[in-house]
Amino acid sequence: MLLIHCPWCGERAETEFSCGGEGGIVRPATPDTVTDAQWGDYVFMRKNTKGVHHEQWRHTSGCGRWFNALRDTVSYRFHGTWKIGEAEPATVAADLRAERQ
Repeated sequence: MLLIHCPWCGERAETEFSCGGEGGIVRPATPDTVTDAQWGDYVFMRKNTKGVHHEQWRHTSGCGRWFNALRDTVSYRFHGTWKIGEAEPATVAADLRAERQ
C-alpha cells in the first residue's frame, strides 16, 4: 500500500487522496487581456514528465485540503509534501540530491 503524507493529517493510505495534476501553475493575473491561444495554453497544456514532477493533491477522504507534492512518476515515490503557499522544504531538495548520488 502506498502511503502519502498529508501536511495536516500525517501519513494516510493512497485511497484517501486525489491527484489534481501538475502543481505550480499560476493563473494569469488579468485573464481578460490574454489571447485565446494563451488561455488555451493555461487551461490545457501540461507537462508529461517522466521522473520527478511537482503535483497538487487533495486529501479527499480526510481533511479535504489541497497540498503540493514532489513525486517520481516512474517509481511513484513521494519525495515530499508541503502546504500550498509555503516554500518547498529544504529536506525535499536534500532527499533528491542524496538519491541521485
